[in-house]
Amino acid sequence: MQVFRTVSELRQCSREQRKNGSTIALVPTMGALHAGHASLIRAARDSGALVAVSIFVNPTQFGPNEDYATYPRSFDADCALAQSQGASVVFAPSVDELYPAGAATFVEVEGLSNRLDGLSRPGHFRGVSTVVTKLLLAAEPDLAFFGQKDAAQVAVLRRMVTDLRLESKIVVCPIVREPDGLALSSRNVFLSPAERAQALSLSRAIHRAEEMIAEGERTAGLLISAAREIFAAQPDVSVDYIELVDWATLEPIRTAAPGSLFAVAAWVGATRLIDNAILA
Repeated sequence: MQVFRTVSELRQCSREQRKNGSTIALVPTMGALHAGHASLIRAARDSGALVAVSIFVNPTQFGPNEDYATYPRSFDADCALAQSQGASVVFAPSVDELYPAGAATFVEVEGLSNRLDGLSRPGHFRGVSTVVTKLLLAAEPDLAFFGQKDAAQVAVLRRMVTDLRLESKIVVCPIVREPDGLALSSRNVFLSPAERAQALSLSRAIHRAEEMIAEGERTAGLLISAAREIFAAQPDVSVDYIELVDWATLEPIRTAAPGSLFAVAAWVGATRLIDNAILA
């Protein structure tokens, strides 16, 4: 497995592989890889493409009081996991490589960037859109793999790729969960044992909404109220949002329909977690 540090190295590799008949798959990550990331790498590998995994903690998607400085970093372990799952390339640029001195160009998807996580984290999706654009331009992949856990991010990036006429296809892979239902996240390492137990309120709220949908309920207000009852049993968990939205626009909807996104975000202690379901 090769490790590249510069855009020019990654782009040259991608173009050479394409000349040799390969397709290219990119798995963008911020490192601290876990089984959820492994599932993305395997899916990319199983597509038949040459797999590149980017490892870059992107400073522009963190707010001034967020956890950029303490975000978990485990580069050697990340490389080992990426290689074991079939990656051929790791792209690990410095901040200066992706954001040269004086950089003043950013990408923002208006409207979508101010909904769900973008509403409570101003500027977050601008940072995400900017760095993913840079990664897509660097790797020139045919496919780019993302997890459904970041469903709001997926909506933003799909719109961005369409609007900019980028040739990469966004591929979304299912959420990977612990046996008790907790969605895998790099931030789970910050949870104390007590907080780990409280964090299950997110997946339980999602599961309750799915149960109600299966029973025939479609009204957003009732689905959201039921989820709030789950969180109310954990007074130390602070809800950020509980929303039923159109997945393409992230606009709230009153009635669930196939493909609707039911999404939650909450603070468990000092750790912000998200979860969601695409309703059948």
